[in-house]
Amino acid sequence: MELRIRKFLTINNGAIAFLTFLFFILFQPVIFKLIESWDVDPNYSHGFFIPFISLYFFYTKWELIKKSTISPSNKGLLIVLCGLILFILGWISSLDFVQGISMLIVLWGSIIYLYGKEIGKLITFPICYLIFMIPLPAIVWNRLSVPLSLIASSISTRLMELLGMVVYREGNVITLPNITLQVVEACSGLRSLVTLMALSAALAYMSNLSVFKKIILFLCAIPIAIVGNVIRLTATGILAENFGAQMAQGFIHEFSGWVVFIVGFFFLFLIQRLLESM
Repeated sequence: MELRIRKFLTINNGAIAFLTFLFFILFQPVIFKLIESWDVDPNYSHGFFIPFISLYFFYTKWELIKKSTISPSNKGLLIVLCGLILFILGWISSLDFVQGISMLIVLWGSIIYLYGKEIGKLITFPICYLIFMIPLPAIVWNRLSVPLSLIASSISTRLMELLGMVVYREGNVITLPNITLQVVEACSGLRSLVTLMALSAALAYMSNLSVFKKIILFLCAIPIAIVGNVIRLTATGILAENFGAQMAQGFIHEFSGWVVFIVGFFFLFLIQRLLESM
C-alpha cells in the first residue's frame, strides 16, 4: 500500500513538473507583457502586489488543503481545453486581456486535474483574484473613463458654484478665472476605482461577513472612488483659485491622488466594521 502511494506521488510530481513547464512555455509572453504593463502603465502599477496577495489567500487555505482528499479529476482537462481555446482566440485577435484570462482558467483547470475538485474549490478565489492584475482592454477602459470624467467634472463644478466660485464647465473641461482644468483619463477616477475594488475584494474575502454583506462591501468601492475623485477635483479648483495655477499641477496634484486613495481605503475599513457589527 505504501509503495503504491509513493508511486502515485512520484507520477503526480512528474505530471506537476511537466505541466508547470508547459504552462510557462505557453504563457511566458503573457506574463512578461503583464509585468511590462505594471511597469509602464500607472493605472495598473498595483498589479505587482496582486500575485502576492493571491499567494497569501492560498496560504490561508493551506491547512484545509492539506486535510483535503487528493482525487485527480479529468474534468480539469476540459477546463484546460476551454482555457486553451480562449488563449488561441485572444492570440488571433491580439487581445491581451483575453489571453490573461485564459491563463487563469488553464491554471485552475490544471489544479483540478492534478488534485481534484475539492482542492480546486478551495483555491478558486485566490486564482480569480488574479484578474485584478490583468489590464482591461483599451476600448473598455475608455468607455468607462469618459462617463466617469463627465460625472466627476459635473459634480465638482456644482460644488464649486455652491462655494461661490466663478466656474464654467463644457464637457469634461472646467474653466476657472486663472486656470482651465481638463478632466482627462488620468483624472477620471477609474484608476482609484480599479485599485479600491481590488482592496475591497480582499477585505470582503478576509472578513467574517455573510456572502450578501461581502458583496455590499465590494460594491462600496464604486461610490467611494467616485466621491473621492469629486472631492479631489473640487479641492484642486479651490487651491488653484486661491493659490495659483501651479497648485493644480505637479507634485500637489499627484499627492492628492494618494491621499484620496488612502482615505478611500479607510472608509472601506469602516464600512467593513459597520457591516460586521450589524
